[in-house]
Amino acid sequence: MASLSLVFSLCLLVLCHGTNAQFTTGGQSPWHTSRGFGDPRGCRFDHLEALNPAQRIQSEAGMTEYYEESSEMLCCAGVSVKRHIVEPRGLLLPAYHNAPSLMYITQGRGLIGMVFPGCPETYQWFQQQAETYTEGTMTESQQKLRDEHQKVRRFQKGDIIALPPGVTHWCYNDGDVAFVAVQVFDTSNSANQLEPARRDFYLAGRHQSVQRMYEMGPQPTSFTTRQQLSNNMFNGFDTQMLAEALGVNQELTRRLQSQNDPRGEIVFVKQGLRMLRPFRSQEMQQQEYESMQSEEQYFGESMPGLRNATNGLDENFCTMKIRSNIDIPNRADYFNQRGSRVAILNSQKLPILNLVQMSAVRVVLQRNSMITPYWHMNCHSLMYVTSGRGRVQVVNHRGRTVFDSMLRQGQILLIPQNFAVLKKAELEMFKWVSFNTNHNAMISQMVGKNSVIRAMPLQVLMHSYRISLEQARRLKFSRRHEMTILSPIPEMMRSRDDPMFEVGTSA
Repeated sequence: MASLSLVFSLCLLVLCHGTNAQFTTGGQSPWHTSRGFGDPRGCRFDHLEALNPAQRIQSEAGMTEYYEESSEMLCCAGVSVKRHIVEPRGLLLPAYHNAPSLMYITQGRGLIGMVFPGCPETYQWFQQQAETYTEGTMTESQQKLRDEHQKVRRFQKGDIIALPPGVTHWCYNDGDVAFVAVQVFDTSNSANQLEPARRDFYLAGRHQSVQRMYEMGPQPTSFTTRQQLSNNMFNGFDTQMLAEALGVNQELTRRLQSQNDPRGEIVFVKQGLRMLRPFRSQEMQQQEYESMQSEEQYFGESMPGLRNATNGLDENFCTMKIRSNIDIPNRADYFNQRGSRVAILNSQKLPILNLVQMSAVRVVLQRNSMITPYWHMNCHSLMYVTSGRGRVQVVNHRGRTVFDSMLRQGQILLIPQNFAVLKKAELEMFKWVSFNTNHNAMISQMVGKNSVIRAMPLQVLMHSYRISLEQARRLKFSRRHEMTILSPIPEMMRSRDDPMFEVGTSA
């Protein structure tokens, strides 16, 4: 009897653990956050606005555009946004930042290197040398180490790249057209223990940058934007001491300090970068393999060593995957026959997002289609329009409209946590990517198959909205076959007075 009781208890424990796992990621609740407040005093989000790039810094081989750093909307949410445009053979110089970020590639392709402390230089480049014996004609081949470095990764249009705070990274354009990268920083993340503003720490170059200045005083916290001339980190050290630490002469040390370098943060490499990296065919094979892994994971097929949550043994910094493409149509989480689709990238699909504490969503809406109205339960969301235009409405906790306007390509809009939002494409396709300040962002839908309206009893709807049973039934089941993506309904069908009419449009 005791053994039966023990077996029953173990089964119950496993069942409870499995149920709890649906609401956790890597042992954490999706409601857990490592964020603080962007500005604990005076953040009400009473008025939202679409932002265009406000300032532009030109470099030798490209430019960096900054969205308004002093915007109350961005300051309160604790996010910062900039966009790099890197021309062919342009090198974005090595740098690191005080806050985690996600980078989305809207155009072009290139290479990115990330330097994780303590990881080995696994890319080794040897040069063959022939050596002749003096006692005969026999020769022996020797290998001389020419260079070694950490892994270099390729990126392309549609990739989301996760950049942890304090990790040095650089980018190079080896393509034929400029690549464009939108980078969103979560400055309120607890990993940032400086002021709640983005800080760029450069390891090379000397260039202009736009910084948000954070000021405390008796009045509510204020932010200002300043354009500053930034030197790299080596510049601040005494030349003699730095030369001794590096083991080189002072002339070379002064070159590192870049005191007279006018090229900016994106420099032109005349002969192109020569480094060890796999051939493109090998890179494509690796990408196809990773794509297959991702698809099998998305559709629930088991693979050896594949986990939704990391346990510290499956992956570490040195081998961790840092990017995933969210533009591939067959990776969509929601899709309908008109071609609209939604792809979600969270820490269950890309484990490094557990460290960055951010996630992303890619949306492609066909003309006149809509995304069901919803709100984010555990994060802010920053929307960046990549193509087309659409109408967006945002409603606050008082039921007041805080934004109702058209969004166009290149604009950003912040959607605060718990604010309801409704998005509709106009007479053209509407595409955007959303950056969320939680690694496993959760939404609550207001319309459709998986909505709050659908989940409530008819009697509750009747008495809440003072409507008849027939009206409540129509309200609850009119979009019963659609989830997340709403297809357009002809005007003549919407105006029908039959209370039992059900749209029944299939998603």
